This record gives sequence, C-alpha cells and structure tokens, in this order.
Amino acid sequence: MPAPLPPVAYDEVAKLYDQRYSAGPVGVAEILSSCAAKTGAARILEVGCGTGHWLRRLAGPAALYGLDYSGGMLARARARSDALLLCRGEAGHLPFATHSFAFIYCVHAIHHFRSPADFISQAYGLLRPGGILAVIGMDPHPGRDRWYVYDYFPGTRQTDLRRYPSSATLLRLMGEAGFAGCEQLSGARLHQDFAGKEVYHDPILQKNGASQLSLLSDEEFSAGMARIREALAKAAAAGREIIFPAHISLPALIGYVPEKVA
Repeated sequence: MPAPLPPVAYDEVAKLYDQRYSAGPVGVAEILSSCAAKTGAARILEVGCGTGHWLRRLAGPAALYGLDYSGGMLARARARSDALLLCRGEAGHLPFATHSFAFIYCVHAIHHFRSPADFISQAYGLLRPGGILAVIGMDPHPGRDRWYVYDYFPGTRQTDLRRYPSSATLLRLMGEAGFAGCEQLSGARLHQDFAGKEVYHDPILQKNGASQLSLLSDEEFSAGMARIREALAKAAAAGREIIFPAHISLPALIGYVPEKVA
C-alpha cells in the first residue's frame, strides 16, 4: 500500500490562492446558484470554503456558512467579507445541527478530506428533506483532461489518481448515504491555452500555486520548471510556438435528500 501523502500546507497556499480565479473556471457559479435556487435555501454551507470565493458568489438573502481546516484560508475569507459565517474544522466532523441546511457543497476540496464517505454521510444528516449536496472538482481517472502540469512535472497525475475519488465512487457514496436521484453534471470546466512564455503568467505555476505543485519537493518543482524552459528553447530554435494546455473538466456530482412522505 502506498505511503499516505503529506498534507498540503494551505496556510502558505492561501497567500496565492485567489489568483487562480483570474481565468475561471467557468460554470461553477452557475451550478451552485441553480442548486441554491432549487431548494430556496435560507442556509447554505460550503465545506472546504478556502478564501470564501464561491460563497461570495452566492451573496443574497441566504445565510452563508463556511468551514475550512486552514486558519490562513479563513483569515483571508474574513478579510474579504464580514457577511460570511465561518468556522475552522474538519470535513469529517461537521459541527452543525441535524437538518440545519438546504444546500451543502464543496468545490475542488473533497480530495483533501480524510474520508469522503464520512463527509457525504454527515452532509446527508445536516440537510433538510429536499436539500441538495453538490461536489464539484477534478476527476483525473478517465484520462480525458489535458494539463501541462501533468506533462512537465512527472508523478503529479499519479498522485492525483491517489488523491481524487472518481465521479463513479462519489455517486456510489451518495447513494449509500441515502441521497436520491444522484446525477453528474458537466457544465463546469477550465479551458485555457498558454502560448509560449505566456505559461509563466499562469497563476498556479508557482511552488505553492496549486496543491499538485505544493506536494512536490523543491528539487522536483525546479526540475519541472527546467523542463518547461527547455521546451520553450527547443520551440524557439525550431521557429514554432509551443502550447501549454489547461483543459480540465470539473464534474458536478449532485445528490438530493428525499422529501418526507406525508
């Protein structure tokens, strides 16, 4: 059995985290807004809320709650909005009352949870009848995405295959927890091409710019950057332009709490 991966140092990542939203992804806010509208949610919870970016996109009449394990992330969330109701905690131990929320979600966070099954089971208990759980994030298992990070930093894709539960696994866990009508939506994605040296302007291309890179040793990160420089030099010598793709699907797994039978 592979050794467990070290935790991502999100107090350090927090300093750069919001830069990733400068170019997307698209579709996430629309899915979250649609789910909130379907439930008429008065109370919404984001687990793994980070700096509060997605909660702020839901600003409106609903009370917005956020939970994250990183104090650094929460500090930045509080600095950006005093309207968010934030607390520090773990996804497997949600400190809220039964049937507290109409909508619970996480965005690009479940791969950090110690037990996705425990989170999904607890979310079911916290949702009122008719409530919705949405889990949005990468699924590297189908192998359809094209991301230059996987190409130039060897081992990152293999690590992600260990970290990320597949969409099929998440849908199964939702069903086992009691959710009904579980479905996968495909409207969220990141689609960007960096031409040549534009890649250096990608906000995630820093040691703590993304968890995939944060988990690398300094030597592994430096070797990957050297591969990018070498590829750029070879392309320039050949008189051609090299493209660094970031084509990443973000499937949304949706589960519904059944309404009570009259």
